[in-house]
This record gives sequence, C-alpha cells and structure tokens, in this order.
Amino acid sequence: MADEKTVLVFGATGQQGGAVAKALLAEGWLVRALVRDPAGTKAKALATAGIDLCPGDFSDHASIAAAMSDVHGVFSVQPSSGQGPVHGITDEQELRYGKAIADLSAAYGVRHLVYTSVAAAGKGVTGLGHFDMKTGIEEHVRSLGIRSTIVRPVTFMEILMLPGMGLDHGTYSFLMRPDQAMQFIAVDDIGRIVATIFSGPDRFAGRTIEIAGDTVTGRGLQDAFSRAAGRTITYNRFPDSLLAQNPLLGRLAELVDDGRCAGAVDIPALREEFGKLLSLEQWLSGAGQPLFKSALEASGGTVALR
Repeated sequence: MADEKTVLVFGATGQQGGAVAKALLAEGWLVRALVRDPAGTKAKALATAGIDLCPGDFSDHASIAAAMSDVHGVFSVQPSSGQGPVHGITDEQELRYGKAIADLSAAYGVRHLVYTSVAAAGKGVTGLGHFDMKTGIEEHVRSLGIRSTIVRPVTFMEILMLPGMGLDHGTYSFLMRPDQAMQFIAVDDIGRIVATIFSGPDRFAGRTIEIAGDTVTGRGLQDAFSRAAGRTITYNRFPDSLLAQNPLLGRLAELVDDGRCAGAVDIPALREEFGKLLSLEQWLSGAGQPLFKSALEASGGTVALR
C-alpha cells in the first residue's frame, strides 16, 4: 500500500505528527511535512530522516495547497487552543485551520484524510474550547463526503510527565481519584495506529475510532511510579482548593468524573485490530524512561494542565 505513495503530515515537529511521520516511514511510505521554518533544528531532523519539507503554515492556504500536490493521504492535527497564549492558538483559529485542511483535502483530491481529535469530542458540549473545537472539525470532515477516518486519543502518557506534579518530592497529583480509572495512550502508539489506518483505507474509511493503550487508577499510577522510581511515590488527586481556583483543572476533573475525559475504550478489541499497545509500565521502562527521570529531578509548583 505504501509503494510510492506520499502522506502529508501536519505537526510533524510536534508529538503526534512526529510519531505519525516516524511510523509511516517505518512502513515504507513517502512522507511530506509542512513546516514553518525548514532551517529549524526539528525540521532539519525530519529532513535527515528522509522527510520532504514544505515551507508554510496553517494560515497560508497557498502553502498548504502546494504541499498537498500529488499526495495520497493527509494527517491533520492543529496546535491545540488549550496550550495557552505562548504555544497555542485561539479556539476560533483551531476550528478554522482544521476545517481549512479538510476543505483543501477535498479540493485537491486527497484519497484519505485522517484527523486526530480527542476522546471527549462528540459527547456534548464540554465548555472547554480545545475539546469543543475538535467536535466542530469532526462534524465538518464528515460533511464533506471524502474518504476520511477520525481518531480520538485519550490522555497521552507523556502528559503525566509534565513538571510540577510532585514527583521530585515523592508525591504525584493528577485528575482522577485514587480508586478511579482513567485511560492513557503513548504517543508512539498513536503513530502506529494512524500508519495502520493509512494502509487500510477501505477498512477504516468513515470510522471514528477511540484509542487507548492502558487503563490505570490513581493507586495504579502510585504503584507504577513507585516501581519505576525505586522508592515510594504517594498519589493524591489535585486538591479541591486547587480545582476550585483553577477553572481549567476544575472542569477537566469534572469531565473525568462524568467519563468524557476518563476514556471507555475496549483495549483488548483495539489490540486485536491494531496489534501491541503499550501499557503504562512498558512505556515507563522504554520511551517514557527519560521523561520520568526528568520529572523526578524537576522542581516547581503545580502545573496548570494545558
């Protein structure tokens, strides 16, 4: 399926796009990436790996159209409007960029569009723009009548390693209660799943697929982190006072409690379709190990999740 076919990957210098680009290359696809600065360090690394770089950005439709020339597929991901004013974009920009990529894919005859959304999308208004914009993009993609697949990842394992969660003090705080389950996925598994989808367009066309690699309770995090650290790590949910003071964290906790951010993926069935998916402990002993080590050694206040 990959012989002489090209996939245009958006966000290839970031987590999801980078994982998708790597997985596609491993499967023998030709990969093209839209990059703002081809001379940047991350872009140069992509070029070294054999990825064709096309200069441009989300606001420049002409550059996107040029990058889409003669491609078989497009992987669509936008900077999340939940990343804050430094690294992110506005809700309206995320919605506009996601719709524009879908429209241009239709206009230029792209044969398979894969859009990456979020597990909370499509389950009613959440009140968080970076979730609700993805619902809007999903609806627009479906309305175009093109061959498309939507994936909805749960929370990334990589997010667990953000600084300020307390690991450097022998504690850890997150969104679920100690006995409450939440699902997670390694970014590399997103890449492998998307590569499989591109290899089976007829099989996956028209589907919306929720994806996760492991289900873990708060106490499960405590146990996994303690084993990985070689010392006791104590888990507690974020304090009620913090959830009350921080509207974003408070709403995320509510969405975990009502299930929309907790995940409800049938992981054994997903493994049957896509093969091996990493558990949290497997990730901690592999790709996540350096991130975990850095988090153990970091210092700082409680992070405001983005």
